[in-house]
Amino acid sequence: MAQRAPSDSDAPPPAGTDKPPARASLWDWLRLAALTLAIVVVLEFLELPAAILLGAMGAAIFVALRFRQLTMPRLPYMAAQALIGCMIAHALSLSVMLEVADQWPIFVFGVLSVLVASLILGWSLARMKTLPGTTAIWGSSPGAAQVMTLMSEDFGADIRLVAFMQYTRVIIVAGLAAVVARIWADLGDASHSASAWFAMPDPGGLAGTVGLVAATFVVHRLVRVPSLSFMFPMVAGAALLETGWLTLELPPLLLAAAYVSIGWTIGLRFDAKVLKHAARATPRILLAIVILVSLCGALSGVLVVLTGIDPLTAYLAMSPGGADTIAIITASAPANINVPFVMAMQMARFVAIMLTGPFTAQLISRWMDS
Repeated sequence: MAQRAPSDSDAPPPAGTDKPPARASLWDWLRLAALTLAIVVVLEFLELPAAILLGAMGAAIFVALRFRQLTMPRLPYMAAQALIGCMIAHALSLSVMLEVADQWPIFVFGVLSVLVASLILGWSLARMKTLPGTTAIWGSSPGAAQVMTLMSEDFGADIRLVAFMQYTRVIIVAGLAAVVARIWADLGDASHSASAWFAMPDPGGLAGTVGLVAATFVVHRLVRVPSLSFMFPMVAGAALLETGWLTLELPPLLLAAAYVSIGWTIGLRFDAKVLKHAARATPRILLAIVILVSLCGALSGVLVVLTGIDPLTAYLAMSPGGADTIAIITASAPANINVPFVMAMQMARFVAIMLTGPFTAQLISRWMDS
């Protein structure tokens, strides 16, 4: 007898309706911090870019699965996203963005090719009855994982399976991108000296950074737009830097805290309940993620041939991970990467998915059910 495909109505109740876990203690957070430090030391020894981000992710996953479930507070995560936005703003000068705008056919190719690949994979998962149509499409969408997960619930998808697909892809993409960057990059000047880590920041620049982060919280409170805590400081910071009205200072220790916050937030999503719920579909989900990453790698090769851009820049630009994680890896990789090109491609794809995602998911879901 054929096995019935799961439907969106089969989804378990939202996480908020479950019995809340016991309150985490200070010891739980100290254990997570100690494990993070140990993994980061190993990854730094291997000279992997974004070692802090990857170490925090790995430690958070282990703690979430092995010990008490922790929940990252929203405030530090939003502050971390704002700091990453400030970091990207340094690279997004107006002159560079105008140059990128002149290459719009390349961006159309990059955005549409990845979107089409993800839609085909989502359709395939739904067609094989691995996942319901809406869930498969939202889970396969290569946008910001948090935004795709939150939006999916509003359109009838199983938020737990979407979260599992999205964050599993982010971790795979982040790890693979860091390895690729390590292989390609010239690591001669990669390491921070002790004096650089603890150097006294410029007070004016640090005040500008804190002010922009504070403004981000105010704007986010007034305008409820997904991923605004990441996009607002990036756009506003770039504009204010270009006009000379603002200077930004990002001390290494402050950025490290932001990397840890983002890594913990992603890793702690992987609790045993989510994995158990996704167990039946896991092999095909992993296969779909591997195929999507491979297709994006092949598309980056096409981009190199068409534009002559360096392979590492093309690979990071086409990587189907979250824009914030790719930004961290891009900034951490000590190669001569075209950061504006990478981030412009990532953000263009993110905006395209935000605009077309709901319509596409509903259209394919209706077509599958008809």
